[in-house]
Amino acid sequence: YDSNNHEAKKRLGHATVVVVGGTGDLARKYLWQGFFQLYADQVGKGHTFSFYGGGLSPTEKGTPLLFGILKELACPPELSAERCTLVKDQFLHLSKYHQLKTTEDYEKLSQQIKQQLGQEGMVEAGRLFYLSVPAFAFADIAEKINKTCRPPSDAWLRVVLEKPFGHDLYSAQALYKKLSDQLKEKEMYRIDHYLGKQVVSKILPFRKENKKLLDPIWNKHHIERIEIVLKETLDAKGRIQFYDQYGVIRDVLQNHLTEVMTLMLMNLPANLSNSMEILQNKLNFLASLQHVDNSNAVVGQYQAYNGEVQEELNKTKDYFSLTPTFAGVVIHVDNAQYEGIPIFMTSGKALDERVSYARVLFKNDVFCIQDPNNVQCKSKQIIFYLGHGNLQYPAILISKNLFKPELVSSGDWKEVTEYKDVNVLGLPLSDYYIQSPVTPREAYCELISHVFFGRKDSFISAEGLLASWAFWTPLLEGLSRVFPRVYPGGEANGNLLNFQLQGHQVAFSHEAVVNVINPGAKDNFQVMQGKYRSSEMVSAWAQELVERLASDLLLAAEEAIREEGQFHLALSGGSSPVALLLDERCVPHTETGSNFRSIHDLLLLHIRIPYFNIHPMPVHLTQRLCVEEDGGPALYEKEINKHVNGSSFHYILLGVGQDGHTASLFQDTKLENDEERLVILTESPIKPHQRMSLTFTAINRARRVGVLIMGKSKHELVSQLSRIKGESSKYPITKVQPKTGTLIWYIDYDALLG
Repeated sequence: YDSNNHEAKKRLGHATVVVVGGTGDLARKYLWQGFFQLYADQVGKGHTFSFYGGGLSPTEKGTPLLFGILKELACPPELSAERCTLVKDQFLHLSKYHQLKTTEDYEKLSQQIKQQLGQEGMVEAGRLFYLSVPAFAFADIAEKINKTCRPPSDAWLRVVLEKPFGHDLYSAQALYKKLSDQLKEKEMYRIDHYLGKQVVSKILPFRKENKKLLDPIWNKHHIERIEIVLKETLDAKGRIQFYDQYGVIRDVLQNHLTEVMTLMLMNLPANLSNSMEILQNKLNFLASLQHVDNSNAVVGQYQAYNGEVQEELNKTKDYFSLTPTFAGVVIHVDNAQYEGIPIFMTSGKALDERVSYARVLFKNDVFCIQDPNNVQCKSKQIIFYLGHGNLQYPAILISKNLFKPELVSSGDWKEVTEYKDVNVLGLPLSDYYIQSPVTPREAYCELISHVFFGRKDSFISAEGLLASWAFWTPLLEGLSRVFPRVYPGGEANGNLLNFQLQGHQVAFSHEAVVNVINPGAKDNFQVMQGKYRSSEMVSAWAQELVERLASDLLLAAEEAIREEGQFHLALSGGSSPVALLLDERCVPHTETGSNFRSIHDLLLLHIRIPYFNIHPMPVHLTQRLCVEEDGGPALYEKEINKHVNGSSFHYILLGVGQDGHTASLFQDTKLENDEERLVILTESPIKPHQRMSLTFTAINRARRVGVLIMGKSKHELVSQLSRIKGESSKYPITKVQPKTGTLIWYIDYDALLG
């Protein structure tokens, strides 16, 4: 069949395609289908082809793998079954496996290409190498191609590179330097498959076709917000080796979603065919983005992720990853056109649906008195819908209360006039003008065709890549020590990942239960703040946590003394906090089991506080310990009323036992008849059994209450308490609910994370 059209072939020449990593997952799923589509499109139009699948395996092992893939290729929809059978047979005949491991292997490949060209008397058009391999192999393979496989000077060389193109700005610069030593920039095609998606490729043409209608409203006076979203239901299982090094921002936001944002908001080029003008406009836009840091982002991690990391990376059970699988970022543009418009960019794995879109939501100044369902009262929006979700097909949707758009591309795009009974982002399909491709095409098919024809505008330039990394790297560095919010995955996420704008910053809209991930090396992490049981939570390693608590106590003391001239502090005893007194064991104060003795030895001997300002509980009266008739509780209550204004301590610091008791208030402590009492005698289930304690009445009158929980032995308790709403008689600590004061939990990482 290839003997037809001989003159055209002589003119256009022979193209050699080499897929390095040709039996891998990406090649199996997408690349060979793309090259088969290219061959089906070009057969008989002047080019001849040969296809090589390259791999590390020897020929006898790699050949059956390759042809197992090629035999499963689907027929392009435009070919009849009979025609497809013929074209596919030819494609298989032109394809061959070749081991590509050493420099000698690449030399043999080059000799084979030259030999074939010589035998068949063909002119060489060029060589296309597709590197479907990990990024660490790029430089080595580029060197081998440069040294052994370059075509003659009158033929082209095109080398396709798959992301990731570095890990941050510095690694991207290093990779660029290594590659540019071997390949010219015009020879490198950095692929971002999002640029091959049919809707993404039509963003600029849509803006150009509708320029007169869009120009008046494509600005801060009319646009309320922009959303760029990629939601996935899949997890990272099976990809952990790659994913744990990169995370969601590097995997999706830095490349795919940034490209979409750039195409939507860059200045329109005068000529859509001028790739240099497009590149310059992209660079100008990226340069106009405002700096982003931790305050502009929220991150999460699906609950099963850490177990998958431990399993796939052979890590021990005490290893925990901080890699985010969800991110929400708000971006602002520092120019007059878009100033103040929030751009919400978000993506995540293990979410409730698979969908991807970019949405421009416009301000609506219409107020409807009677008919809110009138089209003029509804959202005004343009949606670049990339697929899946409710709609299931790629499309551009324009709400009918904006304008009727021009068709983005006649011939290969159509206007949709039959509507399914579904809603897309708040509106039924009948409220939109909808444009969609006539024939859906896979992104890789589009891009492989663009590589073949040397269309560089569909690929990532070196300058664009480095500009994108320059924007994202400071945020990535800032987030490297931030704890992702743990979410269960799927529908169970509920509103846990919702985030909201606060000025130019973002924060999660709803509090989370305890984040059950481990921060890793002790000296690498600082203090984290969050929510626990609807109150503020401070977490850190033990030493940093105690330093933070001491600092907070000092601030509270300075504030109280400044405003009232005095500061009243009540400290509890027990093992958590260690040796800190609002309860006391019924033993003499001189014995080591006494809470006061511990306070005395560890605190009072080291700070200058007059002894008449210290008020130990009177457990030892008339040579007896905690006898009701001696009136110890009443005596101490009288002392509190005398010294503490309104019996309201400025600060009460509590610990929690593994059974959930606090102070000396236990599960079986009866308080029904003592609701107004501030001090009572109690019974402990462990020795010494007799105790004296402040009551919840006294504790909940405090201006501030701190609860300190430390140690791995408290992890199960912390987890249990996070699941309990309100009070539980089983856990007395849940009854600590200051009436007008604030409650802060101080939980060290051992207790928080186990």
